[in-house]
Amino acid sequence: MSQLTHVDAAGAARMVDVGGKTPTAREAVATGRITMSAEAARAIAEGSAKKGDVIAVARVAGIMAAKRTSHLIPLCHPLPLTKITLDLDVDDSGVTATATVATDGKTGVEMEALTAVGVALLTVYDMAKAIDKAMEIDGIRLLEKRGGKSGDWSAPR
Repeated sequence: MSQLTHVDAAGAARMVDVGGKTPTAREAVATGRITMSAEAARAIAEGSAKKGDVIAVARVAGIMAAKRTSHLIPLCHPLPLTKITLDLDVDDSGVTATATVATDGKTGVEMEALTAVGVALLTVYDMAKAIDKAMEIDGIRLLEKRGGKSGDWSAPR
């Protein structure tokens, strides 16, 4: 179990001690997608969904979620985020969300980027479910991370 940083020698969950680490610039990019009917995608693109501007609300929800990740994921450290961007691109069959999160800190922001994407897509679902209850969220994944002891990483393309 020594490879699992959130598990101690006895197998119990623990929060990683980052106290001795030097703060560095860190950034993570995550993405995900919600697929839906053409009717739902059109309503979102046109801004005609009954609940309002789906993209604007989903963007704010994702940004708020990134800021609250340590409250949602039990072993995440609270981080002073320096940047959160959330792009939501609508096409004929759905919405793709891409979040970029940065900090100058002692631990990475991968979970914050992934949380931003997940909550943004759940918000899209919530706001458009009256049009299409069969929407599917998938492909939530880390695309890249920069900084920290483990260095830079990019997902295989």
